[in-house]
Parts: sequence; structure tokens; C-alpha cells
Amino acid sequence: MSDTYVVLHDPDGLIEAELPLDRAPYEALVTVVLAWKEPDLVPRDYEQIALQLAGHARAVAANVQCLAAALPKSDGRGALAEVVLREADSRLSAPLKGTARCVQNRARLIQALYERLDRLTETLP
Repeated sequence: MSDTYVVLHDPDGLIEAELPLDRAPYEALVTVVLAWKEPDLVPRDYEQIALQLAGHARAVAANVQCLAAALPKSDGRGALAEVVLREADSRLSAPLKGTARCVQNRARLIQALYERLDRLTETLP
């Protein structure tokens, strides 16, 4: 075992932006969460699911931000992305609650972010 380590300094998030999103498991989780009718979980379980979804939402938002920033100012997709990103920032800054509603709100946010991401990538070469 080595006694040395390397500290990663990436203040602009460039390395994270280059990593592909692990989309399928989160889309499956979103589908399940949004299908809940009367879930019976303890608050800590809701909090853990909300944390997972919030972390993934931040990663998707970072990708949306990178793609939107690369668009010309005259491209309306960038303006729409900014609206979604502001909403994401607002929702993600709200404190987590141990409720199904909180988890479902995070799931809806991921849906909105992926929809915007898909719109930004559909016409790119």
C-alpha cells in the first residue's frame, strides 16, 4: 500500500463533464418513484432515495449547462435550458424531507433535465 495520494483539483468540473451519465438505472428509479401510489417507507429511506436523485440531477444539470453554454446566443434552446437550470437550482437548494412527495419532486426534476438534455443533443453532430 502506498502512503501517497493525489488531490484532484477540477474547479470547473471539466472531468465530471466528460464522464458519461449512467442514465438507465436512474430512469428506472424515476419510473418507479413516480408510479408510487401509497408507499410505506420510513423517512430515512425517502431521504436516501432523494439524495441519490439529487446527486444525479446535479450531474445531468452540469451536462445541460455545458451544452447550453456552447450554443450561439441566438439559439432558443439555450434560453430554455437556462430556465430549466434555474428551476433545478431552486429545487435542489430546497432542504430534503423524508417524504414521498420530496422524492417524487426530485424524480420530476430529473425527467425535465433529461428532456432538455435530449433537446440539446438531438441536432448536434
